[in-house]
Amino acid sequence: EDVAGSRAHVRMLARVGLMSDADADAVLDALDATEAEMADGSFAFVEADEDIHTAVERRVTELAGDAGARLHTGRSRNDQVATDLRLWTKRELVELAGLVTQFQATLADVAEQAGDSYMPGYTHLQQAQPVLLAHHLLAHGWALARDVDRLLDARGRTDVSPLGAGALAGSSLPLDPDGTAADLGFSTRFENSLDAVSDRDFVAETLFALSLLGVHLSRIGEELILWSTDEFGFVSLDDAFSTGSSMLPQKKNPDIAELARGKAGRLIGHLTGLLTTLKGLPLAYDKDLQEDKEPLFDACDTVRLTLLALDGMVATMVLHVDRMAEAADSPFAAATDLAEYLVADGMPFRDAHALIGALIRSALAGEGALADLVTANDQLGPEAAALLEPGVPVRRRTTPGGAGPEPVALQKVQFVERLDAQRARLEA
Repeated sequence: EDVAGSRAHVRMLARVGLMSDADADAVLDALDATEAEMADGSFAFVEADEDIHTAVERRVTELAGDAGARLHTGRSRNDQVATDLRLWTKRELVELAGLVTQFQATLADVAEQAGDSYMPGYTHLQQAQPVLLAHHLLAHGWALARDVDRLLDARGRTDVSPLGAGALAGSSLPLDPDGTAADLGFSTRFENSLDAVSDRDFVAETLFALSLLGVHLSRIGEELILWSTDEFGFVSLDDAFSTGSSMLPQKKNPDIAELARGKAGRLIGHLTGLLTTLKGLPLAYDKDLQEDKEPLFDACDTVRLTLLALDGMVATMVLHVDRMAEAADSPFAAATDLAEYLVADGMPFRDAHALIGALIRSALAGEGALADLVTANDQLGPEAAALLEPGVPVRRRTTPGGAGPEPVALQKVQFVERLDAQRARLEA
């Protein structure tokens, strides 16, 4: 990024007459050589290199002679580092959004494989109503779709070139910040030089988007941890994404899922730390701003590793759909269906809720099976009792976006369309 910014700056200096074409060619050749040395590992840093900017300039001057001394004309490390960081962040955001999209595709594949399998839906981690397994998996997929939106929206606000702002006030030289912005692929340039060199909103916004993505990945990890326990027994995790115990031979620990859950705290810490750093800074550039890079770099690395690991874990896990169905087939899970049966027959919902609640309390008190109590009730009867049969309640979810076969079939199509739209946006 630093070499790319320097190339654009040199070409601009030549265009506006602040550097001869010959000097510009010499410096550009030296920048190419410097980049090649960095790429193959032969670049030698020296103690006098304060940072990447001075290291590049020093090496260019060694290679290009006096022409290299013109490289920093009209430029400060303040606008230089802001430019570098924006270029780096733009690239990372697209790459990470691509990895999220890849993970969403894995969730969609598993949802398709699940067919009409169903499981308990939960509120308060208590069984509530049966839902199709595909519906549950795609719920995570839609949350991740919002994360892609946030990552790419953050990229849009990162896509502003600070180059030409100088240390804080611009320059008396005839610089062309619009030209360098276009040269570097930015959509626009800064409007205020003070703001340009001190703005790290884009870093904070990126860290927020990554933190919320990390929270969503943590939630997936938490569910995989629960689902893989003997108590749930909904999935078995592949050995490649599990570990054993140093003491307990029977253990198969969901370490990848646990790490995904734990990394969310690290990401949130990065966001909180940067915001705390930024909140007390006066305009314009302050050295505190170098604290933007460690959290940003680490957050990107952390999210990348977590996405790849969870993608592999979900792709290779074995679903125990019979166990899911068994857990979902409790007659009490159809309580809402019984109430809605009465509502459809004209009873106010609150009255229906009270009637079904009383029958459930009787069943729990040992006064009879719920099906028998429903059958014997004058306002319900055998037709209503049939709603308690295994697999019946989930098929009754017919409203748009609901958890039954018909709306989920449509949702799968819509989700694939969403993934196609994301891929097109990423390519663009």
